[in-house]
Amino acid sequence: MALLKSGLLWRKGSVLKRWKLNWCDLWIDGSLVFYKTESRREYEHRVNLKTSCVDVMIGLECGAVPPESHPRENLLVIQLKDGSQIIACANSEDEALAWKLTVMEAKRNPAVFTYDPYDDSYQSVPLCGHNTVNLPPGSGTHHVIIQRDPYDDFGEQIVLGMLAGMAAGAAMRSFLWMPFWFC
Repeated sequence: MALLKSGLLWRKGSVLKRWKLNWCDLWIDGSLVFYKTESRREYEHRVNLKTSCVDVMIGLECGAVPPESHPRENLLVIQLKDGSQIIACANSEDEALAWKLTVMEAKRNPAVFTYDPYDDSYQSVPLCGHNTVNLPPGSGTHHVIIQRDPYDDFGEQIVLGMLAGMAAGAAMRSFLWMPFWFC
């Protein structure tokens, strides 16, 4: 898989709202991954931009407050479909603009690529109206790579929602009978 952009970004946490420095990788399939360290052994957060990104804002467009000693022009905010945001801060205004352009390119690109081992290069291939890929004749040996998000398992989310609903129902049922226990 080809890497579009990589580097250090300050990211604002979603729970504690503190800024922390993360190593970020933006892959050609649209995955934005935040790692704990530059070694990339353990990731903290992963977002598929092709399916969840709505808008990308930088600089003064953002309503967020940057970390100390960073100007507001370095901010990068990615709006997601579920209403949440990824708030990040780059080291310079130019780097924030580069991240925005790369995120928008990753969001727009199709999920079908060809790989030519002789040139060691990836090229995106447009899909025709029948969801097929047409390679030009005599283009050499190619490998066609079709990306599917392995983490986008809708069934797992349904099961977790059902478990949470059953737990909430059991808790509410016990609270409804509580007044009768003390009579």
